[in-house]
This record gives sequence, C-alpha cells and structure tokens, in this order.
Amino acid sequence: MKILAIDDQKLVLIPLESRLKEMGYEVLTETDGVKGIELYDSFQPDLVIVDINMPSISGLDVVKHIREVRKSNTPIMILSGNTDDEMITEGFELGVNDYMKKPLSLTEVGLRTKRLIGAPENMDRTKKYSNTIIQERCVGVVIPCYNEEERLLSKDFTDYIDKNSGYHLCFVNDGSTDKTLDVLNNLKKGREDFITVYDCEKNGGKAEAVRQGMLYMAKQEDLDFIGFLDADLSTDLADFNDLVTTIENNEKYKIVSGSRISRMGANITKESARKIISMTINFIIRKILSMDFKDTQCGAKIFHKDVIDVSFGDKFVTQWIFDVEIFRRITLYYGLDKAKEMLCEQPLKRWIHADGSKLSMKDSVKIVGQLGQIAWHYRKSKKK
Repeated sequence: MKILAIDDQKLVLIPLESRLKEMGYEVLTETDGVKGIELYDSFQPDLVIVDINMPSISGLDVVKHIREVRKSNTPIMILSGNTDDEMITEGFELGVNDYMKKPLSLTEVGLRTKRLIGAPENMDRTKKYSNTIIQERCVGVVIPCYNEEERLLSKDFTDYIDKNSGYHLCFVNDGSTDKTLDVLNNLKKGREDFITVYDCEKNGGKAEAVRQGMLYMAKQEDLDFIGFLDADLSTDLADFNDLVTTIENNEKYKIVSGSRISRMGANITKESARKIISMTINFIIRKILSMDFKDTQCGAKIFHKDVIDVSFGDKFVTQWIFDVEIFRRITLYYGLDKAKEMLCEQPLKRWIHADGSKLSMKDSVKIVGQLGQIAWHYRKSKKK
C-alpha cells in the first residue's frame, strides 16, 4: 500500500514518514505542492496526506487536482493547523475523507490511516509505538556550549525531540577545550535531521556563540521561530515550549522571553548572593531600556524570524548581557512604544541554578560596568 505525504515543513514529514514505514506502508514525501501533484500522477498512491498552508500552492489545490482534474477517488487525509471552519468545510465539500488538526499524535494518524486504506499484509500488529506529537509549527533552538562535557544532559534533549516533532536543535560548540565536540557529534548521530552541531574553532564567548547559531538557523526555510536555551537546561524544554506556544498564538509578539520570577506553583531557585546582585543589576537595566522588565537575563528566549537580523545582525558590545543589547536594538529600530508591544516576558514554571555556572560572582560585579558600556554605545547609535 502506497502513501504520498505533502507538507512544506520537513520536520513534520520525517517522523510521519518514519512511522508509516514502520507500519509497513510504502511512503513518498514532498515539501512542494506542485511537485507533490506530479508525484501523485506518477506514484499513484492509495492514500494522500496533505497540509493546507503551503507557499507554492495550497493543500486544497492538491485536493482539486485529484478530485476535479484526475476524477480520482483516492482517499485524502488533511493534516493542518488551519482551524478555520470555512476552510474545513471547503475541504470536505471538495471530497477529503479525513481532516486532522495539528498538533496531533502519530498514533492517531496511524489508526486513521488503517481505517481509510486498511493495514499492510506485512504489518507487525504486536509492535508498540511511541506517541510522538506532530506540532503545527517548526522551531529552531540554539544551545551554546563551552566545556559542557560533564554537564550536558544529552538524554533530556534526545528524549524530547523523539517525542515532539517540529524541533531542530543547534548546538554551538564555542571553542571548547574538553571533549564537548565529541559529545555533541555523538548526540547528533542518527538524528541529523533534528540536530546540528555548529563548531566555532575559537572561543568567542556566549554572546557570539548564540549570535552565530541564531543567524545560521535563520537561513533554514522550514523554521517558523528560533530561540536559544542554556545547555544546562536550567529551563527545561517543556517550559521552553510554553514560550513557543505564546509567540505562535499572539501575532503581535515578536520576542517572548522567559522570566525567573518567584511565584506560587513555580520551582525557581537562585543563590541568595546572586539574587541580591540580580536585583541591583535589573534596576539599572530597567532604566537603560525604559521598560519594566523583571528579568532580561533569563537564558530562554524565542524569536519570530523577521526580527533575527535586527537582533543578531551586528556583533554585541558585551559578552554576558547581550540580552539587554537585543532589547535595546529592538527599541531603537521600532521605537519604544512599538517595542513594548512586540516583547513579552513570561514567567517560567521551573528554573534551577546549575552548579558549574561559567558566570562567577566577580563577573557579576563587572556587569555593572558593561551596562554603562551599553548605555554609551547605543546612545551614540541613536544619535547616528
């Protein structure tokens, strides 16, 4: 039994193809709707699975080709994040057999596929499958790494992307002197479509590592949003996914930043000395930005692709507090009022201070001087 799957996002097609092949189906995939129509004519599948929103032609155009041009009764299943009632109605009026809304589980896709076209003769009916979720959007996550050989929680990363499609992790090796690069390359093996290792031969600091990774990921066409996260997972991926949900569900937000605010029901821990210094630094930051930010320095942030160049195009002036520079650049480019509408600060459910942090107490004191550097540099930029 043959299945043709058409979706412009490769990160959606890969787990879908893998699951259907595991079940015993013959599967072809295509990211371009026009080429998908050509494949339909030559492949003659028993089932077509198609997304609605694609850049070249829509999934409904594919349906029209099958039903109106080819006059075919081939079963068609739509997988889409489009929940517009008129779109769904049009799909069924054109003759689709099933319509599933993302996010959805591969288990359900498999069950509905069997209902539409039956199970392959060679299917192992005793096999148990993991319940991987197909997301509506695709997200790139940049993770800067410097000498993380001992602290990198590899299994946490692989477990998450195995269960949640739509994520591509980009680990940036920032000139590590230990075996971090070897650890990252081993992590990537067998998951090359979901994990990238970007190697910087020389250590340039966290700011430059994040910047390089963000600019690299911005070139990947099938990603909707791109963010960064600390390698120690002081903010875990489930909490990071909450930030993604916020930015995808609110069109006005271009940046959603995690916030380590202590509140009921949240697991937020900090060293007491760090907490005092953080409060002092945050007061200065609010004055520089003219914004009531509670926590600019949280290492979990997600960006819409159209603000990546403004945020990361130029090298940062400072090493540790580049987050402040990002917000300052957004303010200068869009204006303060517009910037306040574009930025969202979202409290985290969990943030744990990890032992072995690269930022010492001495570095924390230096930050005050770096804030003065930012204020001076971007004041000059504004005049220009």
